[in-house]
Amino acid sequence: MKPGRASKTALKVAIRRASHQLKDSPPVMHDPIAVQLIGPEHSKDLERAMHPVGRDFRAFMAARSRYAEDRLAEAVAHGLGQYVVLGAGLDTFAYRNPFPNLHVFEVDFPATQEWKRDVLSEAQIEIPKNLTFVPLDFEHKSLASGLAEAGFDSQSAAYFGWLGVVPYLTLDAFRATLTTIAALPAGSGVAFDYMFPPDTLTPKRRLRYDILAQRVASAGEPFQLFFTATDLEQELRNAGFHRVEQIDIDGLNALYFQNRTDRLKLSPVGLGMIAIAWV
Repeated sequence: MKPGRASKTALKVAIRRASHQLKDSPPVMHDPIAVQLIGPEHSKDLERAMHPVGRDFRAFMAARSRYAEDRLAEAVAHGLGQYVVLGAGLDTFAYRNPFPNLHVFEVDFPATQEWKRDVLSEAQIEIPKNLTFVPLDFEHKSLASGLAEAGFDSQSAAYFGWLGVVPYLTLDAFRATLTTIAALPAGSGVAFDYMFPPDTLTPKRRLRYDILAQRVASAGEPFQLFFTATDLEQELRNAGFHRVEQIDIDGLNALYFQNRTDRLKLSPVGLGMIAIAWV
């Protein structure tokens, strides 16, 4: 995602989340706000996302959010009071937040955040009192500085949602963010998805990756950061995280797609994993 404009991939993610609500029953991730955000100008895109060809994308977008938010709920039950959504795009958690004492900070490029505010206004969705927008251009200000100016308490634990962002980053930017989070008090954590290096993929997975990579590159947001599971864990340990969880396609299917009458599940042709690391 580039500064100075709204993210095309953020819109596509929102469309797929909305299509999951309308097409798949019961939804793995209950998110009625996602449907409200998609205006009539995107009705054709919504219809395409509900096509059988789009089942796997719908399922993955739902499962990764469900998994990250399930871990968030566990942390809140243990007293955590701050949630930071990095690269928030059209994320909807803050507008369906079931935890009245959880303060949410949405961090994104100023142009993308302004676009989101317009979308929320058009959909007549109110801004919750326990939400703070953090417009941040990372070329001119650090994450720690931006959060501090927004009222984030660096002396208290926080959980960070970083979904759909890491593959688009440079290694330096990835490490800088990990360092910031790892400096927070014990009990802090971060959840994100990542992609395997293309040269480690089987031919079938590589074909799927090439198609997807071409699509995001044509939108001006190319993939550029990849990890094996072993390398990713080492990065997290080096940054200062003490506990690391990783879950693959099989694990997500076992958690969220058992005994469905519509047979919705994630394709075995997975391109990456979801990681959650704790300080």
